[in-house]
Amino acid sequence: MPERPVRHWGGWVAAVAFVLGVLWALNRPAPTTTSASEPPVTSVPTAKPPSAGLGKTAPSPSSPPSPPPQAAVQTPEPATGIPPLLLPVQGVSPRDLRDTFADTRDANQRGHEAIDIMAPRGTPVFAVDDGRIVKLFSSKPGGITVYQFDPTGNFAYYYAHLDAYAEGLAEGQTVKRGSVIGFVGYTGNANPAAPHLHFAIFKLGPEKQWWKGEPINPFEYLGGKKP
Repeated sequence: MPERPVRHWGGWVAAVAFVLGVLWALNRPAPTTTSASEPPVTSVPTAKPPSAGLGKTAPSPSSPPSPPPQAAVQTPEPATGIPPLLLPVQGVSPRDLRDTFADTRDANQRGHEAIDIMAPRGTPVFAVDDGRIVKLFSSKPGGITVYQFDPTGNFAYYYAHLDAYAEGLAEGQTVKRGSVIGFVGYTGNANPAAPHLHFAIFKLGPEKQWWKGEPINPFEYLGGKKP
């Protein structure tokens, strides 16, 4: 019998495998490369603001927090509890005041324990604070005088050497800061050539006696500045 030709199947199989490998390599997606200088971007979840409660709107996280409210700036009251007082003589400013509280009188027999505010006779005198007129009194040293209690009833304001009371002023009357209560004069033992208001403050005792108490220097309460 004649020999049949030998078929070389191995060559065909290899050729087909090579072609399939080339096609697979051409169609394979290119890998994504990452730059060494840039880290891969990752998704950061957005934080949700905490619930502010029913009926309230939570503040936006992008808005800066509101600063805390600032307290109103106020002039501190001295330790005694007396507020800053109105200067009681019309037309006089704090720079005109002289601190005569520690001066003496009657050949050093007594302390002054007040300040004298110089002004022409007849100049209006004002209530330095809200309060109540507790006594209208005339005496040899003080002349025509007014005793006023402050709103707390703890302090008394004393105005002396007045020329006259304001019309209608009466004991028990409630007055407001700035009310005219009298006029500058030189009654009592004041020098007629130097009319002035003698003004004093004293802390009342538990008996609330209008004529007696612990003297307090009014100078700084009226805006006076020590040199």
